Amino acid sequence: MGRTSAQVGVFGVPGESWDAIIAALHAVGATWLEVRAAPDALVHTGLTAAERSAVRARLAASGITTLAIASGVRLGAPVPTDVVVADLSAHLHLAVDLGAPFVRVFPGAATQPGPTDHVPDLVRDRAGVNAEMGERLGMASLLAADLGVGILVETHDSHLRGSDIVRLLDAIPGGVPASVGVIWDLLHPWRVGESPADTWRMLGPWLREGRGYVQIKDVTHPRDLTPVLPGTGQVPLREALRILRRGGYSGPVSLEWERTWYPDVPTLGEALRAVAEADLLNELLDPETPR
Repeated sequence: MGRTSAQVGVFGVPGESWDAIIAALHAVGATWLEVRAAPDALVHTGLTAAERSAVRARLAASGITTLAIASGVRLGAPVPTDVVVADLSAHLHLAVDLGAPFVRVFPGAATQPGPTDHVPDLVRDRAGVNAEMGERLGMASLLAADLGVGILVETHDSHLRGSDIVRLLDAIPGGVPASVGVIWDLLHPWRVGESPADTWRMLGPWLREGRGYVQIKDVTHPRDLTPVLPGTGQVPLREALRILRRGGYSGPVSLEWERTWYPDVPTLGEALRAVAEADLLNELLDPETPR
């Protein structure tokens, strides 16, 4: 993957050991890793101090840098605010211990059932939900600033579009803190009809200058979210990466490979090789690369 290879992260590797994950990254020269944090994952907030040190040392010895702790914290979870803030705080401390500059959070408000190519209706009033989520994010951002870790809100679940994320960020009391940014998962805004150009226009301020990053994945249709090898589906990956390049984005681009939820898809190694063979990341970094 040449000089773009340090910008690949990994999610969703059920049953894989650190050795297997690291080997897959080394096979394509990748040096960044998004670490999923969950009770069934290799990393979680229940790890002891010794276990955290061992994970950090294992990755460092392999030349792998932790890009983010991908938590499952839901800002809009229907639980008391102090529960959400405590959970997020625990993940912020985990990020410090593992040397990760970011913690990923989901918007995570409750939604009504609906097709995956439609913007979901929330169970509660959207303005009220945003106000609650903004308050929680603002509270946690104080600790994040003290620890030097960024909280990144992903385009996901209840807030799929850039426009949804902006409304959430606008609800943070006192404005968006420097310790808060975003993750643009290229799949989700696109599948509900928001163009990459519009998503970038809205989220650019919280992606530039190290405040966030971009995730890539591919599917064959907005109503079928089964992952396919990057570059073989319908998500406009090249278009989005060119928009990022023209907009001055120079941050990480992370492959999200969700085998945890789709165990029959190709292996992590195959997905990483597909990114390399499609030369996708050169759309971002090498403007003169012929197509």
